[in-house]
Amino acid sequence: MQLKFSGKQDVYLEIAEKYKEYIRLGVIRDGEKLPSVREAAVELGVNPNTVARAYSRLEEEGYVQSLPKKGAYVTYDVQSGEGAPDRRAEIRDMRDMGISKQTLLNWIEEVYSENDRD
Repeated sequence: MQLKFSGKQDVYLEIAEKYKEYIRLGVIRDGEKLPSVREAAVELGVNPNTVARAYSRLEEEGYVQSLPKKGAYVTYDVQSGEGAPDRRAEIRDMRDMGISKQTLLNWIEEVYSENDRD
């Protein structure tokens, strides 16, 4: 995979976004194994920790599942659109659980502030 980094966001986020794009386009399909962290790091010319962080992000967002000592596998089905969670549904669920809009916005601000410290 060739990737030119824009510098507009963290490198790990750019890597994660590119993988998500490939997954949504069907270039990488449901059930396929992603390159190992080390292989991807060498191919992209980045630190393995950067790739590990990108893979972790993909897992958090429901695009891949990491299996210990096996690797990361795509868990997003392009045909059904299943795998990656529907963010609007998650927000509605939080609202229905009684979480206020202000509380949610505060959480978002906290998460983005954490990213600024890295």
